[in-house]
Amino acid sequence: EKFAQTCVLVDKLEKMPREAIEKEMQAVGLEAPVVSRILEVLQTKDLDAMQELVGKESKALGELRQLFDLAEAYGYKDWLVFDASVVRGLAYYTGIVFEGFDREGEFRAICGGGRYDKLLESFGGDSLPAVGFGFGDAVIAELLMAKGKMPSFSFPNIPVVVSAFETTLQPVAAKVASKLRRAGLDVDLMLDVKKPKQILKHTDRVGAEYWVNVAPTEWKDERVVLKDLKSKDQTDLSMDELVEKLAP
Repeated sequence: EKFAQTCVLVDKLEKMPREAIEKEMQAVGLEAPVVSRILEVLQTKDLDAMQELVGKESKALGELRQLFDLAEAYGYKDWLVFDASVVRGLAYYTGIVFEGFDREGEFRAICGGGRYDKLLESFGGDSLPAVGFGFGDAVIAELLMAKGKMPSFSFPNIPVVVSAFETTLQPVAAKVASKLRRAGLDVDLMLDVKKPKQILKHTDRVGAEYWVNVAPTEWKDERVVLKDLKSKDQTDLSMDELVEKLAP
């Protein structure tokens, strides 16, 4: 019980003055010498110094040394920093926990996780040791924007939009789109029947140059309606004529 309460307080180390943390730890039932010892350990940033405090035979220290040895072998040790004050959901973590930050330390944690050996079986699964982590999309977005790495999510320019006037003509519209794609064109096939106003709004959004509409009257003669969205000209064409008109 004291362990869980103490971990909650440890997680507040960077948010509260040390004196306040000491008082709250004592309120939990920890004696002053124990509180001082805990805070001394948590402020240690070096594994050798930690060994002096917890002893060479510490299992946790051995796992940490193994982690840093492997990181050095894989070539990313320089990206790791030992921080004994990192506290996460220790109710289910059974080993090393971690958090990821930008190198300048300008943002809050990008991700965090750790080792849990019994979590899966506690939900009825097999006994399987695992490591997992979660991350925040908001922090990643802030970091990408700060570094000028945020990708553009604007729609690409798609030259041709194909639609069906009614549901029964959807298969025909799909056939028209497939034929144009085989001819080398980028085509956006509208999967739902929409009103012309909605379709034109969509063509503007994707930067289309042409709108191909499969309408019942024209399709009786196996022809489709092609509208040039720049000139506003509109004409009826057969499938072959359509490909000849639009294909590069």
